[in-house]
Amino acid sequence: MPATVTLLIEPAPADARDVDVASTLRDVDATAPALRVGELSTQRGDGIFETIGVVDGHAQETRPHLERLRNSAIICELPEPNLAQWQAAIDTAVARLPQRGEFALKLVLSRGVEHGPAPTAWLHAVPAADFTAVRQRGITAVTLDRGYAHDAAERAPWLLLGAKTLSYATNMAALREAHRRGADDTIFISSDGYVMEGPTSSVILRHGDVYSTPAPSGAILHGTTQQSLFEHLESTGRATEYRDIPVGELATADAIWLVSSVRLAAGVTRLDGASVAYDAAETRAFNDYLLAPRD
Repeated sequence: MPATVTLLIEPAPADARDVDVASTLRDVDATAPALRVGELSTQRGDGIFETIGVVDGHAQETRPHLERLRNSAIICELPEPNLAQWQAAIDTAVARLPQRGEFALKLVLSRGVEHGPAPTAWLHAVPAADFTAVRQRGITAVTLDRGYAHDAAERAPWLLLGAKTLSYATNMAALREAHRRGADDTIFISSDGYVMEGPTSSVILRHGDVYSTPAPSGAILHGTTQQSLFEHLESTGRATEYRDIPVGELATADAIWLVSSVRLAAGVTRLDGASVAYDAAETRAFNDYLLAPRD
């Protein structure tokens, strides 16, 4: 089986029924040109995406990812995706991948070519990086100012803060800044002093027996992996909460994790140069759960 799969998708209307999905998918060589020079995803980052982890032939949490893709489309005023079509495209790609190992499957919906008649969409699945060491030994992080208040989405909806857009240049710049400071990752802080998220992850804190994450007010993405982990914690009798978290609580937390769809749970061992308590056993338990099939 190929280790990578790339499919161009001809988006069907959201309300279309009985779509012949096979006729809307086209295989593309990932090393060959596929997009036109007028494509707005590359010119302006004008599009949305989701990244789904695939573990041993199982695409994790596809429905939450697809629902977030739809929500991003609504926020960005893109044509609403036909979720049945996208689910079938995911199933097609996963069936072609090796049934052992971890993969990252990215879905992209772009506004298309400027002045063009239709959006552009594609799916690209590749082997995931080996995050074994990160999951076992943790990561270091720094806090960086995100540049807006934690309630900015309510006051300035045109910033599209609740959508997972392709405009990730700021996020990548933040990771480069973290590396310049000798750290692995970043935790964004709002300009008014609240914990937000990582450039590619959600933040979870534990104080005593309570697990908390920043409230998804619209200024941050509601993480699919974080939601799944909270559901697991709740099912085993542990307390979880969504709330505004002042930055000072990072220093008082009994443990901090950054969680995402492909890297999964990474415990923070140092933050801004100071040691952070690292719970290796709980991090291992988190990743055991996250590596198991999840729908």
